[in-house]
Amino acid sequence: MRDSLLIKAAFSEKTERPPVWMMRQAGRFMPQYWEIKNKYSFLEMCKTPEIAADVTMLPVDLLGIDAAILFSDILVTGEAMGGDLSFTQNIGPKFANPIRTQKDIDNLNTDCIGELQYVADAIKVIKQRLNGSIPLIGFAGAPFTVMSYLVEGGSSKDFKLTKLMLHNEPEMAHQLLAKIATVTADYLNLQIAAGVNAVQIFDSWAQALAWDDYKEFSHRYITEIISKLDRKDIPVISFCKGSSVFAPLMAEAKPDVISIDWNVDLLDIKKRLPQGIAVQGNLDPHILYADKKVIKERIYRLFDRMKGENGFIFNLGHGIMPDIPFDNVKYAVEVIKEFKY
Repeated sequence: MRDSLLIKAAFSEKTERPPVWMMRQAGRFMPQYWEIKNKYSFLEMCKTPEIAADVTMLPVDLLGIDAAILFSDILVTGEAMGGDLSFTQNIGPKFANPIRTQKDIDNLNTDCIGELQYVADAIKVIKQRLNGSIPLIGFAGAPFTVMSYLVEGGSSKDFKLTKLMLHNEPEMAHQLLAKIATVTADYLNLQIAAGVNAVQIFDSWAQALAWDDYKEFSHRYITEIISKLDRKDIPVISFCKGSSVFAPLMAEAKPDVISIDWNVDLLDIKKRLPQGIAVQGNLDPHILYADKKVIKERIYRLFDRMKGENGFIFNLGHGIMPDIPFDNVKYAVEVIKEFKY
């Protein structure tokens, strides 16, 4: 995989065109996803290696993207540590036993990597199906994002309980984050050992944090995780919502790639990053609702901006929304794959 477009771009090497994959590319915008989803619960899909492989392969077979990403969820680490996790349609994830007290934190298990063996098993099945055609990206949720779900008990608009813990009980918050970070590093190394070719860390809710809080309660733990990874020939991609603000700090954790949201000029931010750090992004996913001529124009506008830059992976600034037309996503991939510098 070292010669694949994605891996070369991730290591800031020259490529004939930008590689393309998209966050949530195996998701709810595809009718074929619903054919599977209507038969199984979300966690059954994640925990059954053959089904996880089926879903992972959908965008490979239907879109022809340049990298597959493991079908799983960022909250499987929280569940492995002792969280009572469930997913309800139109509501999302819920932890029935939210973390609120010192005792709750003490009860979390960090020696739980065996609970995640199903992920390694899925990776092995996917690798067989890919048969060396394109790289497979593994991933994990960043400690702050996983913490927010554990503390809030599910999704949140204001992260009030999480921020109260950060501000009123910072020692407890650090204990919780340290435990999650330990499990996350072990989990990503499990994926690397099972055969993934790259890993991405998702800090989906980092934009909720002020600069100082991001530095203390997120960046610190991502730095620790990256330092523990068995990353020989395995590029590490760091993503957060808010990366347009936090990118200079994210670079200090020494990822190979920073995935950038759509609120910033991509070339401008790349120029401000240290040499050798690639960028991934950063088309606004809402563009994929637009007419095809608009989609093409916006992709070409981004490519013209990044012309001559090594270390550029095309992606969205965040994930594909469930009601984006499949044909528009397919068209976008075709436009990208036909492009030549």
